[in-house]
Amino acid sequence: MNTVRLTAAQAMVRYLSAQANGEGLPFIAGVWAIFGHGNVAGIGEALYAAGDEMPTWRGHNEQAMAHAAIAYAKARNRGRAMAVTTSIGPGATNLVTAAALAHVNRLPVLLLPGDVFANRAPDPVLQQIEDFEDGTVSANDCLRPVSRYFDRITRAEQLLTALPRALATMTDPVACGPVTLAFCQDVQTEAFDWPLTFFEPRTWSMRRPFPDGRELENAAAAIGAAERPLIIAGGGVHYAQACGTLRQFAERHAVPVCETQAGKSSIAWDHALNLGAIGVTGSTAANAAAAEADLVIAVGTRLQDFTTGSRALFKNPACRLLTVNVAGYDAGKQGALPLVCDAGTGLEALTQMLGDYTAPVFDRALQADWITRVDQATAAPASDNALPSDAQVIGAVQRASGDDTVLVCAAGGLPGELHKLWKARRPNSYHVEYGYSCMGYEIAGGLGVKMALPDRDVVVMVGDGSYMMMNSEIATSVMLGLKITIVVLDNRGFACINRLQLATGGAGFNNLLDDARHQKPAAIDFAAHAASMGAMSEKVSSASGLEAALIRARDGAATSVIVIDTEPLAATDAGGHWWDVAVPEVSGREEVRAARAAYETAVSKRQKHD
Repeated sequence: MNTVRLTAAQAMVRYLSAQANGEGLPFIAGVWAIFGHGNVAGIGEALYAAGDEMPTWRGHNEQAMAHAAIAYAKARNRGRAMAVTTSIGPGATNLVTAAALAHVNRLPVLLLPGDVFANRAPDPVLQQIEDFEDGTVSANDCLRPVSRYFDRITRAEQLLTALPRALATMTDPVACGPVTLAFCQDVQTEAFDWPLTFFEPRTWSMRRPFPDGRELENAAAAIGAAERPLIIAGGGVHYAQACGTLRQFAERHAVPVCETQAGKSSIAWDHALNLGAIGVTGSTAANAAAAEADLVIAVGTRLQDFTTGSRALFKNPACRLLTVNVAGYDAGKQGALPLVCDAGTGLEALTQMLGDYTAPVFDRALQADWITRVDQATAAPASDNALPSDAQVIGAVQRASGDDTVLVCAAGGLPGELHKLWKARRPNSYHVEYGYSCMGYEIAGGLGVKMALPDRDVVVMVGDGSYMMMNSEIATSVMLGLKITIVVLDNRGFACINRLQLATGGAGFNNLLDDARHQKPAAIDFAAHAASMGAMSEKVSSASGLEAALIRARDGAATSVIVIDTEPLAATDAGGHWWDVAVPEVSGREEVRAARAAYETAVSKRQKHD
């Protein structure tokens, strides 16, 4: 057998460089790296030697690097991914939050944290976590529950099985998610005679499973008998690249569509069958249709509580749930009738079985009324002297954006407003991370989206709270020459949770900056901070000023940060649905007791429909 002698790290890089996706492009598009004593000598040297065969990018925070890698994969509909390597201690544990985000959203990322010495000769080493009862544990074991596949590389030849398993996981439509290969630092540098066949080019493509015949018949029968069917489009529609198939299915059978956060932009906002967002942050049109539906066809969604209104949204006693999902785990939720398959193949097969079936005409006035409400909420303020609401800022960003713009956001109050109000025309033009609702994803995620879609304008909307949590990749975007536009909405704190606190009877406490135990008022100059990292920056005083600044940013050559003060208490009243947030059963405050009574009433209404 022909072999080549390489270190384990060199072999890993060479193997990853030979793995392609279905388009013939490298599946691993590159590696984000912050080097430390656990990876600089082994993986670092291997990446240096690889050069452009496996490009390496330097970030400023390990979690942010992983966010950028995950956003890249999401923007590419899981068709490509990135790797992230860190040192053995804080660098490795900084990956945990991002790994959880990728796990929840079913997105591929390859995590390569350094690990302790396999030979244990210098045990314990710098940054090593010692378990008094288990000598095999390291800090990387924190990544086990948030990884789809986890392996610790303690011998070089273990890569012969670990790497193919890693690629198989990341390219499996069901198992897809974060993979962690905890790479012992001494093993990275050890040489082994590798079979040349290990490095032969290989193509990895996502399978598109076809539905089981019996499940297909049951699903078609349920749709054929439905008088008020409703489709919920989830992120799986994008990942299956089935947006066109969904639109064709809806048009042929006249079934209205609503969208989850992950599914938004799967159908154009103004399509005659699109009722908009569903659930807690949903439109009046979609939620009214959901309340009356006798069949809800959930396509590619895991049916989390924001989608189902904490399982209180579907009020028709005759309502049945049909799930079209590639994962049997998701397809069987909430007693649903399952159709386990790829979203595209499932909808195509259903169309063939349904023939000329068309649903009864739904009330199209619902859609027209909702669009009117959106336009009212997002219209420019009557006066430039008043603080704009989030909705009014969204309107300004929308008016200054083109159909090709990709809107990026995550966490806080903005995703709820965007889900309701943003008008997405093209698939993948709405990139909001709300599965894990992770503050700090936004700016790093925008960078990852720009890397994935370099020809698209990328606009990041972020609150001041998320900006403070993670902003260092502004500097990375400037240094890499990857232009993004960042709109910072400064409402002086965590205003979304402040509103939730007040809604559940609580007193304003520790959310807004002015309600926290501070010795002096906050005076944070976000524009100056962004400028210090090399970005073009400015602060505007009105929604009209924001529109003008966005046009300047669009025409500019570098990353821009635009700051605007906003009203912290305002939120769009139209749309929405109850969300199950438990309220204290006992309290000395009348406001909490009243909120508890309202909560118990809402829970009892849900139980009547269970």
